Amino acid sequence: MSSKPLADLLQHGYRYALSLTHDPSQAEDLLHEAWLAVLRAGGPPKKGYLFSAIRTRFLNHNRRERLVSFVSLDEFRNEAGGQAFSPAGSHFDQENLEDALAKLRPVEREALYLYVVEGYTAGEISKRTKQSRGSVLSLIHRSKQKLRRFLGYEVRKVKP
Repeated sequence: MSSKPLADLLQHGYRYALSLTHDPSQAEDLLHEAWLAVLRAGGPPKKGYLFSAIRTRFLNHNRRERLVSFVSLDEFRNEAGGQAFSPAGSHFDQENLEDALAKLRPVEREALYLYVVEGYTAGEISKRTKQSRGSVLSLIHRSKQKLRRFLGYEVRKVKP
């Protein structure tokens, strides 16, 4: 495999790991561990194989840690400058988007990333994550709704 396709593969892997961890250094570590595992196993240098290795390691790390840190509502408001979220209609930038993505659950970020960035269909995502297609569609829909809410966009149902 030439260096360009390999660099592209690793870049895709890094972005996928970043979508799961939402932390650049953790994403680098996760990609490194997964790539080493692929090489040791003699697996094919393919996106699906690498993504599977990344996801498995991510889930294993989460199972080991199982620690949930709770932040009181007062601390959250203090950090957010007195507001839980930006008001409707406010301008958002890259930092606001990153903060909003960080508030999503990892499984929601994963589904949204695979759908929006990697361009997988809900059926393909369901096969990769071993979830039903309906669950994947629900995760994507809820993720989009949460992002709209976190970024200050009102989500209204349209009446027929």
